[in-house]
Amino acid sequence: MTSETSEQLETLVTPEMEARKGVWENERVSYPVSESDIRKWAIASYWPEKPPQLFWDEEYAQGTKWGGIIAPQDFNPFAWPIERPPGREASAPRTGVGNRGMNGGQVETFGVPMRAGDVITSRTRLKDWNERTTRLGLTLFTETETEWRNQRGEHVKTRISTGIRY
Repeated sequence: MTSETSEQLETLVTPEMEARKGVWENERVSYPVSESDIRKWAIASYWPEKPPQLFWDEEYAQGTKWGGIIAPQDFNPFAWPIERPPGREASAPRTGVGNRGMNGGQVETFGVPMRAGDVITSRTRLKDWNERTTRLGLTLFTETETEWRNQRGEHVKTRISTGIRY
């Protein structure tokens, strides 16, 4: 990357990206999910409406195909960490080719629902990228995959996030 013009720039793919592609990292393990966590999340998510009974009423939930209370699909067992993971340090705004970016969206697929007592493990990897010239110039679309599994190794959720750098 010797020039700031996209016409002369050959690629936004760095050697670090090449080395990280497909490598699982950033593993985190949640505290055990509690019934109270599920109930509070459902109340907050559906406020001011009453949440579905499946998320807070054990007697009702036992009569469903799930056989007990489950968490809403958007439940996040990592929402209340004791220690925060280190964040990026604030710096001056980055400018120039390849330093501007935006969120390209995300797609989630769900497996088994989370239940009280579950311990969720999350891990992330740089899944893939696609580089091409757009009206913004040389543009890099990256896919980051985050996977959640419970203590039995069952798939809970996968999120594919797209980042756009130009």
